Amino acid sequence: MAVSRYSDLERPPLSQAALERALVRPGSLWTSITVVDSTGSTNADLGEAARAGALEGAVLVAESQVAGRGRLGRTWTAPPRSGLTFSVLLRPTVPPTAQGWLPLLFGVAAASALRRLAEVDVRLKWPNDLLIGERKLAGVLAERVEDAVVIGMGLNVSLKSSEAPVETATSLAIEEAACVDRDPLLRAVLRELERHYRDWSASGGDADAAGLRAAYQASSATIGQQVRVELPGGKLLIGQATGVDRSGCLQVDAGGRTYTLSAGEVIHVRPSS
Repeated sequence: MAVSRYSDLERPPLSQAALERALVRPGSLWTSITVVDSTGSTNADLGEAARAGALEGAVLVAESQVAGRGRLGRTWTAPPRSGLTFSVLLRPTVPPTAQGWLPLLFGVAAASALRRLAEVDVRLKWPNDLLIGERKLAGVLAERVEDAVVIGMGLNVSLKSSEAPVETATSLAIEEAACVDRDPLLRAVLRELERHYRDWSASGGDADAAGLRAAYQASSATIGQQVRVELPGGKLLIGQATGVDRSGCLQVDAGGRTYTLSAGEVIHVRPSS
């Protein structure tokens, strides 16, 4: 017998109709909201929709994702309805050189929404993890699909400590957040994302003119930290993160030089006691 979507009353399903009524309106960025019970990857599914001509502003939400991917090909798994797993389709018209800001913009928007609604101190680990303290609350993955960009997010909401895949993961419930209702959380993140995306687009992708670089640096958990960066090709850089440049690249001071990094796995180095 099939398991009802309502079998776990502590984790009720999302209502596609309610989300569409709230978010899909004339003049809104969001053109469709689709909620599915399960899929392999919302990014992969929305990527296929992008190739088929889906409109900008399509949102795909999965109650369970069985083949989710994070950065560097890592898997992302969680019990059904314990988090928000969703992707958005954007068709930016700003120069391609500025579009590297999109995952950072998504992080800024999500962190801002969560600080306001959930009342937790969410910070950003470069380039696209959301942290509370040094524990990971959410991850963001952006992928180019022809002339579109698909950005996905996995946010732990009601995940319990016993369900966390790694010790360094956390959730809004674990952090005793003021809101653990996924519906208003999703609405808040998408509305904040729309605001930042419109400002950034109106500025032609200029992160300074849109206030995006300042907002990112103000929310950063990485800037000012001693970091160890695992670079492509197996190289290692240890230094102090000092900022992000106009392209969203991380700046690290090491050995009397400033390095500008467009990719790399950043590890925050804890001060020795």
